Amino acid sequence: MLDRLVLIMERLRDPENGCPWDREQTFASIAPYTIEEAYEVADACERDDMAALKDELGDLLLQVVYHSRMAEERGAFAIGDVVTAICDKMIRRHPHVFGDGRSPGWEALKAEERRGHADASALAGVALGLPALLRAEKLQKRAARVGFDWPDADGPRAKIIEELAEVEDAPDAEARAEEIGDLLFAVVNWARHHHVDAEAALRSANAKFERRFRSMEALADGGFATLDLAAQDRLWDRAKAAEKSPVSAPDSAPSPPR
Repeated sequence: MLDRLVLIMERLRDPENGCPWDREQTFASIAPYTIEEAYEVADACERDDMAALKDELGDLLLQVVYHSRMAEERGAFAIGDVVTAICDKMIRRHPHVFGDGRSPGWEALKAEERRGHADASALAGVALGLPALLRAEKLQKRAARVGFDWPDADGPRAKIIEELAEVEDAPDAEARAEEIGDLLFAVVNWARHHHVDAEAALRSANAKFERRFRSMEALADGGFATLDLAAQDRLWDRAKAAEKSPVSAPDSAPSPPR
């Protein structure tokens, strides 16, 4: 079945008879779609929606085939090389399963792989295109693997307090932006020490805010923007309370203050 998808992509990219839109795409123009599809896979997983997951995995697979086809047109590699590379990597990284039953450990395996690359840093390979919170966590985990880490959550918590003070003392907007970046990095570190996925936690907080905000708009019956902040805050409290007590749903609530 993969061969069929490969042939479809080859046809779409045909210089003479292919799709004009598909023919003009490049690695750079397709990359955002690849990232978007990966997030849609994650969303389907979070909702435990198997029908959506099937569709989204297909869309993500299309992205792999798309990039591979463009690389083949350059003479760099083809989809078969991609499959071979990941098969070899999985076997290499699991000698306890595919080898003699012993493994030197994850870090030893990764270090051996890095010896074949120009960048041998423990931080090598953490993609720049990752969401900032996720990349911060991955950088911290990589550093922790080689011993550069706080012994417990007290360290990053103290760092958060320190960074808050530095934000408040920043002399200008540029310095303030830098300090807020340091603060966010420290918060990710603190979350990691509490075994909390910062990216997932923020995604959940986003969803909660959106849900409650939409509930406030429904309570205001189209007049939300005309309310003062105190009235809006009261609606927020009602929306929050309605989530915790389903019997007091927004539809049955009295009219909001005007």
